[in-house]
Amino acid sequence: MKRLWLLFSQVVTVFLAVWFVLVTLKPEWINRSNFGAGMTLQESASSMGAAGVAPGSFSAAAKKASPAVVSITTSKAPERNIDPTDPWSRFFFGDREDTGPQVGLGSGVIVSAEGYILTNFHVVEGADEIEVSLTDGRKAKGQVIGVDPDSDLAVLKIKLDRLPVIVIGQSENLQVGDQVLAIGNPFGVGQTVTSGIVSALGRNQLGINTFENFIQTDAAINPGNSGGALVDVNGNLMGINTAIFSKSGGSMGIGFAIPVSIAKQVLEGIVKDGQVTRGWIGVEPAEMTAELKETFGVKGDGGVAVTGVLQNGPAAKAGLKPGDVIVQVGSISVNHVSELLSAVAAVKPGTPVKFRILRKDKEMELEVTPSQRPKTKLSPRH
Repeated sequence: MKRLWLLFSQVVTVFLAVWFVLVTLKPEWINRSNFGAGMTLQESASSMGAAGVAPGSFSAAAKKASPAVVSITTSKAPERNIDPTDPWSRFFFGDREDTGPQVGLGSGVIVSAEGYILTNFHVVEGADEIEVSLTDGRKAKGQVIGVDPDSDLAVLKIKLDRLPVIVIGQSENLQVGDQVLAIGNPFGVGQTVTSGIVSALGRNQLGINTFENFIQTDAAINPGNSGGALVDVNGNLMGINTAIFSKSGGSMGIGFAIPVSIAKQVLEGIVKDGQVTRGWIGVEPAEMTAELKETFGVKGDGGVAVTGVLQNGPAAKAGLKPGDVIVQVGSISVNHVSELLSAVAAVKPGTPVKFRILRKDKEMELEVTPSQRPKTKLSPRH
């Protein structure tokens, strides 16, 4: 028995020695063996991993959202301010030929299987014809269902079946630093996806819209992206890309999108009632400054100054006067004009609401009943 055990030990020792020499000096011989087959499987698994989705890729989100983002081409007849039969016009302007229709480019987002599309008002403003192009190559004539210049949003409708519809997310859950994608048709080059982060939330006082509560992002947004989608890493719609801050006309890493929470309200109002219903009290508000505070003799801090009150308007009927400072609407504190406008707009017309104001050195409470906000008068954009 001892001899057999000794023989077994010697054989194992020799085998391990030969194996060590082969692995060290001739590894290619090992790859041809049965053990090599196991390594080949490992290499194949590694290759399959490389062919899959790379870590950190947003391809799934792009594939999910992109089909619902459309390109919008608008055209309108050229302005005819020159009379070619007038000799004075010909003297000053010469014999100018008709330059043809003016063409505009933008983007939009399909938000329902019925064909409703959200886009920017400035994309379709003044258009005589609107053509909507899908990523699958189909095209359709776009019909304007309604517009809301105060938020720079518009709702279009197309008649096509089997429409891809974007999933609407919750923009209220966005946080600064979250990854986002901007999808649109910049400069008409074709659908393009860019990535970035949420740089800031609640941006206002930019002078872009009447009601401003923008998502700021550094995802590249360029002319033609207007009306396109800002989506999260799951491909859910978070906002409608609207504007950029730029000195060159191109992206400088500061873009603005309207939160989808606001866009949904506009969409529902236009589809249901043909318009967006907002509260209005008829005052001329101004940002509170040290000069206005001294002029009005106000002792408190914060609030929005009232520099004018419309005669027989809701505010005048409630007793608001020039020189008053509005500090609260209902349960909402206001310190900026944009906050006051948004707070009043959120009140259903005809519903009384408590206003807390400062009048010189006194704090007062008035009950104001907002009426419906008048429609914004449209003016040509240049």
